[in-house]
Amino acid sequence: MNKTEELAARGSKVIMNTYSRFPIAFDHGKGMYVWDMDGKKYLDFVAGIAVNSLGHANEKLCEKISEQCRKLMHVSNLYYTEPQIELAEELCSHSCFDKVFYCNSGAETIETALKICRKYATMKNKPGRDIICMEKSFHGRTYGAVTATGQDKYHKGLDPMIPGIKHVPFNNFEALKNAVDENTCGILLEPIQGEGGIIPAKKEYLQKVRALCDEKDIVLIFDEVQCGVGRTGELFAYQVYGVEPDGACFAKGLAGGIPIGAFMAKDKLAEAFKPGDHASTFGGNPFVTSAGTVVMDMLFNGGLLENVKKQGKLLSEKLNALKDKYDIVKDARGIGLMQGIELTIPSGPVVADCIKNGLLLVGAGTNVIRFVPALIVTSAEIEEAMNKLDKALDRASK
Repeated sequence: MNKTEELAARGSKVIMNTYSRFPIAFDHGKGMYVWDMDGKKYLDFVAGIAVNSLGHANEKLCEKISEQCRKLMHVSNLYYTEPQIELAEELCSHSCFDKVFYCNSGAETIETALKICRKYATMKNKPGRDIICMEKSFHGRTYGAVTATGQDKYHKGLDPMIPGIKHVPFNNFEALKNAVDENTCGILLEPIQGEGGIIPAKKEYLQKVRALCDEKDIVLIFDEVQCGVGRTGELFAYQVYGVEPDGACFAKGLAGGIPIGAFMAKDKLAEAFKPGDHASTFGGNPFVTSAGTVVMDMLFNGGLLENVKKQGKLLSEKLNALKDKYDIVKDARGIGLMQGIELTIPSGPVVADCIKNGLLLVGAGTNVIRFVPALIVTSAEIEEAMNKLDKALDRASK
């Protein structure tokens, strides 16, 4: 038994079985690469599922969090800290939002969104408490977030789900419009559905949803947990579409691998929260927010947003070329460095083949392979990844 197998065996005895884990145990990483316990090298196009925005062991990030650890890691949100304010100022100055609520994960930002929709209705003396979400969406695993998730497989064995949340088909405005009534207080959607199969929203659809929310005074929330923070080539995905929500959820890549969540809102929505309405013990502590300031600096001053646009175009060209080459590739789609290919066969064996040959990929549903590499990815690394994928698709086609 090698070191990787030994650690996996140890883990299976003490870690709850909530993930279908690959039999791999990683030891360290650098840039776009990771090494397992036995020294095997992998090109990482998963990035912690769109989390490691700066890749592995980024020097600026390591220096910043090391420096912050020596100063102050955590104090209560009963007090202010400079990193927390600095990151919030950066986020607000580069967006349409006015206020930030910090927490620790994407699911927690969704819980915040669900609460603030109903708090807003209360503040406005509106009777509605219903929140409309999308079919094939994914919003997280906490009870509110999993109820908002529009995939039945995540609801099995959890009944009763939280009341007042209903689902309609994504990108279908008429279905959404018909579902809205006097009881509707919020609409929650992903500008690019992630776990649902890398499905971008249509611009006209989002424009119509925004107009409907304005007409009915309904809160519009975008879940940008996966597609936000530079992944589309803009800081936030809503900026690609030119459609502003009232609030939005961010997490994953915001701190380059350190757990963080940020719910952002315009003033009219933020005013619905008063002291005591919502809280997070660890949210926005100086350790995590100092990491976030490094990510923001790299996005705007380190050329990362420009790199995402450039490499996203190359990745799209390469994936579409594979679509033209192989009949088993049904579609290629996405924006920036959040892309996917839909296969006519299950994606699992192709992903496993790539991993065996040193390329880390992850699925999005049964038939889609997702590509969410670190935002630092180079053209050479995309070429390397596509060569490995090409060979795997060739083997799967025979």
